Amino acid sequence: MTISPDRHFLFAHPAHFIALGFGAGLSPKAPGTVGTLVAFPFYFMLAGSPFFWLWALAFLGIGVWACGVAGRALGEHDHGGIVWDEVAAFLCVLPFAADEPWGYVLAFALFRLFDIWKPFPIGWFDARIKGGFGVMLDDVLAALFAIGVLFGVSAWR
Repeated sequence: MTISPDRHFLFAHPAHFIALGFGAGLSPKAPGTVGTLVAFPFYFMLAGSPFFWLWALAFLGIGVWACGVAGRALGEHDHGGIVWDEVAAFLCVLPFAADEPWGYVLAFALFRLFDIWKPFPIGWFDARIKGGFGVMLDDVLAALFAIGVLFGVSAWR
């Protein structure tokens, strides 16, 4: 049985709080898009750290756990309210964006495009790999696609 997350669910377990992006996943409209925005403050806090990529890996690893726990509790492994996968994956895209407003907007748009569209092999993996790892994997692949396009834009400029 699938349940709809609410504030009670959000605070019932630390994994729920993380998986729902500290509440961003409760957005009634476009929770994945709202959740993606949660990556920005983390990026600006961590961008200068020599341990940025360790933090990013920690976000991804925590996401496997949190998204798995929340998905089981919600009765749907990749419920729309689970947005930590967007947070962690988009955090990995941001270092490749031009350090200007248009660069961040482009990175955001590309990541959301690939996360929603799910071109091959993203959609293939999304349909076959379940649980917390599967929830995270399709977003990591969308991030890699976005990074690839950002590299192309950078080379073209």
